[in-house]
Amino acid sequence: MPPQPPQPQVRGNILKFLRSFMGITRILQIVFGACLWVTIAANKYGGSIHFVLFVAVFFWLLTLALFFLTLLDKQDLVPLLGGDRWSCTNLAHDVVAAVLYLPAIGVMIYNTDRNSFCNLPQYMHPCLYKVYLTAAVFACFCWLAYLLSVICGACRKCQRG
Repeated sequence: MPPQPPQPQVRGNILKFLRSFMGITRILQIVFGACLWVTIAANKYGGSIHFVLFVAVFFWLLTLALFFLTLLDKQDLVPLLGGDRWSCTNLAHDVVAAVLYLPAIGVMIYNTDRNSFCNLPQYMHPCLYKVYLTAAVFACFCWLAYLLSVICGACRKCQRG
């Protein structure tokens, strides 16, 4: 039996989610998170940068899962966290992500500052200053996207009571 084309209602729900504030912030979280961990993973890293990479990859994967479950309207299939608790699950995810991105930003700023000496044109050795600066900027964008999601989720939760 050939696969059935998506029903207009399903397609409408997908488009509605993608155009919503939560859909847009989820897309931004996925894009900025991917840019962050690819920037770090594509270059030599060590020490406290492992924490930043863990936070970036872990929350990128979780956000991707939440995004697709919500996009496909399958949140009811998640035991204990789905159904009526889905908005609380999303809010808790966003709060934890925003909180853990703060020390990640601090780590990236510290490493950027520590390597600022090699930003001179005369410096001939490999330098990670620009990599760390780029990663710090993407970490800030990720944090901002999660913070916007927290604010939106909290406002929505307060309105519902």
